Amino acid sequence: MAAAKPTPTDSLSFCLAQLTAAAEEGLDGTKDSATNETPLGRALLALRTRHVKAAAGIERFRARGGLRPLLALLRRAAAAGPTPSQASSGSAPSAASPGPAPPPDSAPSAGSSATSSPPVRLRKTLDLALSILANCCTEGASRAEVRKLGGILSLVTILQCVKTDSIQNRTARALGNLAMEPESCRDIHSAGGVPLLLESLAACKDSKCLQSVVRALRNLADSPQHRLSLAQQGAVRPLAELLATTPDLTLTSALVRALLELSRGCSRTCAEQLSLGGGLGPLVSLASHPKRAVREATILTLANLCAQGLVRPALGNAGGVEVLLGELRRRRGSNGASPASQQPLVRAICLLCREAINRARLRDAGGLELLMGLLRDSRAQPWHPRVVVALVGFLYDTGALGRLQALGLVPLLAGQLCGEAGDEEEEGREAASWDFPEERTPERVEAGSFRSLKSWLISEGYAAGPGDISPDWSPERCPLPETPEPSSPATGGPPSLQTPRKLCTPRHSPATPIEEPWGREGPALLLLSRFSQAPDPSGALVTGPALRGLLAYVTGAPGPPNPRALRILARLTCNPACLEAFVRSYGAALLRAWLVLGIAPDDWPTPRARPAPRCNQHRELGELLLQNLTVQAESPFGVGALTHLLLSGTPEDRVACALTLPFICRKPSLWRRLLLDQGGLRLLLAALTQPAPSPLFFVFVADSLSCLRSLVSPAESPTLALTSPWNLDLPTPCHYEPLLGPTPAPGPTPDLHFLLDSGLRLPAQRATSATASPFFRALLAGSFAEAQLDLVPLRGLSPSAAWPVLHHLHGCRGCGAARGPVPPPGQPLLGSEAEEALEAAGRFLLPGLEEELEEAVGRVHLGPQGGPESVGEVFRLGRPRLAAHCARWTLEPGRCLRKRALALMELVGAAGEEAGPLTEALLAVVMDAEAGGKGPGADC
Repeated sequence: MAAAKPTPTDSLSFCLAQLTAAAEEGLDGTKDSATNETPLGRALLALRTRHVKAAAGIERFRARGGLRPLLALLRRAAAAGPTPSQASSGSAPSAASPGPAPPPDSAPSAGSSATSSPPVRLRKTLDLALSILANCCTEGASRAEVRKLGGILSLVTILQCVKTDSIQNRTARALGNLAMEPESCRDIHSAGGVPLLLESLAACKDSKCLQSVVRALRNLADSPQHRLSLAQQGAVRPLAELLATTPDLTLTSALVRALLELSRGCSRTCAEQLSLGGGLGPLVSLASHPKRAVREATILTLANLCAQGLVRPALGNAGGVEVLLGELRRRRGSNGASPASQQPLVRAICLLCREAINRARLRDAGGLELLMGLLRDSRAQPWHPRVVVALVGFLYDTGALGRLQALGLVPLLAGQLCGEAGDEEEEGREAASWDFPEERTPERVEAGSFRSLKSWLISEGYAAGPGDISPDWSPERCPLPETPEPSSPATGGPPSLQTPRKLCTPRHSPATPIEEPWGREGPALLLLSRFSQAPDPSGALVTGPALRGLLAYVTGAPGPPNPRALRILARLTCNPACLEAFVRSYGAALLRAWLVLGIAPDDWPTPRARPAPRCNQHRELGELLLQNLTVQAESPFGVGALTHLLLSGTPEDRVACALTLPFICRKPSLWRRLLLDQGGLRLLLAALTQPAPSPLFFVFVADSLSCLRSLVSPAESPTLALTSPWNLDLPTPCHYEPLLGPTPAPGPTPDLHFLLDSGLRLPAQRATSATASPFFRALLAGSFAEAQLDLVPLRGLSPSAAWPVLHHLHGCRGCGAARGPVPPPGQPLLGSEAEEALEAAGRFLLPGLEEELEEAVGRVHLGPQGGPESVGEVFRLGRPRLAAHCARWTLEPGRCLRKRALALMELVGAAGEEAGPLTEALLAVVMDAEAGGKGPGADC
């Protein structure tokens, strides 16, 4: 087959030459059209179909300088076409009223037909040139060059002068491609291209032309300023109207994408136009479109519209609430999208909660469960403050509050009090609830009575200016502050010295006086306060998590806490219905430990570094709350409730009641009957060996036992209780030391030696040793063989353990020998020489030595240098007197509660499963029966 014959148009140089010639000579007919126009048409066609569409064709065309003659040709072609005065009235349509499109079947007049349709040869030239330019503008470098060469103004001129659909289509396509660059987009706005595009949108009937115009408008909405400008020029309403009427799926997709761009950061004007254009219903319908791109663009558009309160009720009526809930539920599923893709939907649903009608729809559609799921999701933590604010809308919806409480809202709110603030941006005034829309009445038509009221309020000092008076203010909704005492007419001060009164408006403004701080914790506290006003809020608020959250906020707030939190705590402690819940949840013990004593759950067992707290304020608050609980506990209702808990409650309730009674009960008849006569104290002590029901259980028990001890012996001073007689004893002379010298001292001489297993010989006096103990009397003065020996063996005794025995046999009391075998604090006592000495004292029937050794152990391990760990070590020796000393050390009223609680833990660990000795020791100390009311150590 023969190859095709090459033509001149195959050469890019030939085509550019023809294009340059036509741009220089013009199309006004001065040249012979038969020899000039036909080569130009063939050159333009070859440029569009072959040269520009080839690989790197646009780059070669631009590099060869083709854009300049192409734009010059477009300018000459536009100048040869109908003038603007012929095509229209001479000006672009106004932005406010673009004017309706002519009926599709109306016949144009002869004049309009001549002006709106250029000659066929000129139209073909424009079509080809615009198509080439639009293709070239798909390349970034070409877009920049077209902008520099002034091509934007030429395209706007063609859009204004030539009303043919094909030319309008290609011009809009070229402008849309140019609008992909921010600089070009700004120039198109400045050149007045938007009104002309809107005019084409209203007049054109061709689907492809409409798609090009819609795309151009979408690309022109590249910044918040440009989006607002487009909305103010009326670009949104025709798009919405076209969306509601067109059956073309491709055009529908383009319209949805354009509305998505225009609704980003949705302005009031955009929302109004879209609603007036009837676009809400079609958008909701398109949310179930089979094409994913259309569906997602539609849903995001609906989410953007929720930023404007004026459109949210209509959006809910159209079914937008259910659509957005369903989409968020789908994205949060097991195979859902990332949290970032959920953010606009979460924001939209939270904004929908600001209107009552949408709240009802959201509640019926399962939105409460979805919002609660967001609060539980740690990945959604940045949105938690927004969700809590949304739930505030249900503040007076009793059914919704009950459902939220059942879903566990209260613990989550308590956890939000000390959480970090989210990164969500602040909403504008337009996002406020539309249940109370703003009045936009012009000043000139304001009612006379309202003007008179304004003037009177300002003249009387009730308002500083017109801005302080909200349109929806009424005296019933916001009472005025207390009026200062009026001065007498004779001595009335100047008006400047009088305190002006301001009106409280529902909207927060700098001029509005706010009663109390409203920080990030304000919404959560408002909901908690609403829950606390129920007749019986104990099931929701008097629980461990809720109380911990409130107390953590009160004690951890960087500044003064919100007074609402304090009122919540006071309201709960004053409610008789909450008394049993405070007992069951160890709430009273938690209030005392956290507020009065300063031990928080996260400070146990290791204290954490914290800023300097307001201890005095916290202590006063804790004492006030405990006093409220005391009033409830000592009332007839409280006595019956506590008695029922202790006698008929579950084992856990009985333990909690016994632990709480010393904190909230000061009537001796009540606590004696319940704790002593009814066995509540033994029940509490027996629970020490069971699994702890609370992390602070040992803190609570140690504090409770100390309080009970103070109730039993109120005259005991904490300062005196900490003064041990061990530290006051003076050393006495040693009677055994003279026998150890190299030369016998004047007086008695040793007539006996004891032989230890190690081979050491210790001197002794037979008569003195025989009278010190029944054991040694039988050994040394009886019928045993040792009575005739001068070297008596003592088996199973080390030198350190034998040392205090020999001193005691020779009459030493308090000479210091008993402290020799006692190890320093921090070393174990079990298996030590001290334990061996104690066993020897018992074996040799030396009770006085046992007491002296126990006293020495107490001095070293339970003295000022001893700690909670030493208490457990001492208790492990199994000595009743030492167990009593350990119990006293643990329950000293003036000792740090943290040390007392740690010591109690050590005692429980040392007691193991044999809790009887520990129980008896603690019980004896509490009842002050072990020493007959003496101080600790008085029996040693």
